[in-house]
Amino acid sequence: MRSEAAGRTDWSILRYAQCWEDADVLLGALEPRADDNCLSIASAGDNTLSLLASGAKRVIAVDLNPAQLAAVRLRVAAYRELSHAELLELMGSRPSARRYRLYERCRPLLDRGAREFWDARRDAIEAGIGGAGKFERYFAIFREWVLPLVHGRGTVGALLEPRDRDGRERFFAERWNSHRWRLLFRVFFSETVLGRLGRDPSFFRYAEQSVADHLMGRVRHALVELEPWENPYLHWILRGTHGEALPHALRAASFEAVRANIDRLELHGVSIEELISSGDLDGVDRVNFSNIFEYMSSDAHRELLERVLDVARPGARMAYWNMIVPRRGSDVCPDGVRPLTDRARCLFARDKAFFYSAFHVDEAR
Repeated sequence: MRSEAAGRTDWSILRYAQCWEDADVLLGALEPRADDNCLSIASAGDNTLSLLASGAKRVIAVDLNPAQLAAVRLRVAAYRELSHAELLELMGSRPSARRYRLYERCRPLLDRGAREFWDARRDAIEAGIGGAGKFERYFAIFREWVLPLVHGRGTVGALLEPRDRDGRERFFAERWNSHRWRLLFRVFFSETVLGRLGRDPSFFRYAEQSVADHLMGRVRHALVELEPWENPYLHWILRGTHGEALPHALRAASFEAVRANIDRLELHGVSIEELISSGDLDGVDRVNFSNIFEYMSSDAHRELLERVLDVARPGARMAYWNMIVPRRGSDVCPDGVRPLTDRARCLFARDKAFFYSAFHVDEAR
């Protein structure tokens, strides 16, 4: 069975050099156990590696894009070869003048495809591999060319200082949410610009609302309801590096756990449907769907979920995000899944990767 997205999207480029979903939310939803088989969309690898850090028995990562798998393979090599501090340098989370030398230490651990991919991108390595994707380059354009038209470095730095909620609301209203901010934001984060420079136009095929309107509301949530100074995703967008609060997979404790469990990871360059058809998936307990459902029609969503349920064990949990396309498993497979609505709502309220409109957790009946 062929994935619907496979025929409509260019899978030859690195779209994401980081995972832009909050692994703390994902782990709170799935709660992986020591004997679990986990299925995960690979993307750049961060959240898949966070599942490894949880101690799951087996983590199976899939992605149609060879470039995304090259990103994961370099991360795996870095966890094997580098120290935690060196990994943060290679990623771009911390300053470094030796990133290519760090890459050269990892290079012998890569397969031929990943070596060829990264050998051709020395500039991206030297800038930090966490900025090498199309989506991250889109944020770099925003950070370097658009944001300075609205706010200076002092205002950006002030935004990232600790405040209580009332202080954050006042700062947003009085210093950040200007007319120029709203105008340029709506232009730069429109479906047209985001589709051309950041994601892929096909990803908006089933959109049901304005991308810019949705994101404007979510940015306010991130700047007022959440604490900006402890949000690594916001730090990267505004400064091109992580702050002191790192994403889950890059924290020191996670680093040691990933390194200890790295041999439990399997990478497959196929769709979920093809993996199931191959017979290599003999029982699933936890699934990270990322946000793949909004790239497909409602019928394709139902067909994929039914296939996964065929190999899911009773009580298996599945987590996924929606941005601008509403997709819920309980809508298309009401007899197959039970939505864990309260858990999803509580986790979504503290989701630091603030782009999404909803987070869902389902349990196989």
